[in-house]
Parts: sequence; C-alpha cells; structure tokens
Amino acid sequence: MSDNDDHNDKDYKKRQRMRSIAIALALGLLIVLFYAATIVRLGGNVFNRPM
Repeated sequence: MSDNDDHNDKDYKKRQRMRSIAIALALGLLIVLFYAATIVRLGGNVFNRPM
C-alpha cells in the first residue's frame, strides 16, 4: 500500500463521516419540522387537556 492509497482512504473516510453528519442533521431537522407541524395542526390547547 502506497502513501497515496493511505491519503485516499483518509479522504474517503472523512467524506463519509461528513456525509453521515449531514444526513443526521437533515433527519433531526425533519423530525423537528414534523413535531412543530403536528403541534400547529392540533392547536396550542393540546397541552391543556386533563390527565
């Protein structure tokens, strides 16, 4: 294995990690968006119900 192969492997792993982080952030944003949309559709009084 040459130095060039090591460098390419490190670059690949770095790109893969950055892509994974971007996907995780997008998924988290989507979850927050769905949660907010649900609260808006149900109305603010959804929290004032008797338990």
